[in-house]
This record gives sequence, structure tokens and C-alpha cells, in this order.
Amino acid sequence: MDEAPDTRQLLSSRIEQKQQAVRSYLARQRPRRTRLANLSVVGSTLAATLTAGPGVGGQGFTQTLQGVFSLGDSSVVWRSLCLAAVVLSVTAALATNLATSQALADKVSAAETANAQLEGLDVALNFGRIDLDDAVQFYQQYVTPVAFVDDTPSR
Repeated sequence: MDEAPDTRQLLSSRIEQKQQAVRSYLARQRPRRTRLANLSVVGSTLAATLTAGPGVGGQGFTQTLQGVFSLGDSSVVWRSLCLAAVVLSVTAALATNLATSQALADKVSAAETANAQLEGLDVALNFGRIDLDDAVQFYQQYVTPVAFVDDTPSR
């Protein structure tokens, strides 16, 4: 391969373009991953809490809630708690399945790794610490696991 400085610069520009695409992907997907994980944990915790009240407190618990909310029938308390627990459980399950089905955590980890590897490669390339042929091979090796990150310029 040609060792001309412009060839090194071309590869360096390509590395920077891929890094920018990876950083943009991470900026979108890290918060999404966190939201889905939090929704799953909070939803399942609240669903368990709603079902634990009547399970532990029994009729005393439901009668207390009936009095606090001025409800005419204690069955309204049970139905409301069960309905809320179902909604929260379904929400938690959906959040978990969305994150899992899209392998969000794995993709974010792969993108973080690739970003760090590309940064090191760019530094080595710019300071002349790596042969251009080796740099191209490393570039290909580092971007393969993040093929899902689109780095084509938008029009």
C-alpha cells in the first residue's frame, strides 16, 4: 500500500468519520438502554409491592385502603391493586423484551469498545507508530463488530 501522507490522512479521516458515527449511536442508545432497564426494574418492583400489601396485610390492609380512599366496596381495592400490578408487570416485561430482543446492551458495549480501539488506532496512525497496512487491517477488525452503526453521511 502507498505510504504517502495523504493516504494516512485518508485513513485517519475514515477513522474519525466512523468514530463520529459510533459516538452519535452511543449518544442515542445509552440513554435508551438506561430508560428500558430502569423501567423494567421500577415496574417489576412496584408490581411486587402492590401485590405484597394485600398478601401481607390481608383484609386489614384492604379495609384501611378502603377507608383512606372512601371506597364503598373492598373489592374495588383488590381490583385496583391487581389491575395496577398487571399494568406494571406488562410494562416491565415489555421493557425487558425490547432491550433483549434488540441486543441493546451488547450493541452499546461493542460500540464503546470499537470507539476506544479506533481512538488508539487514530493516535498510532497520526504519530507514525503503525504501518499503514497494519492500520488498515486493524481498522477493518475494529469496525466489523459495529457494522450496525451507519456512518454514511446523511443527505
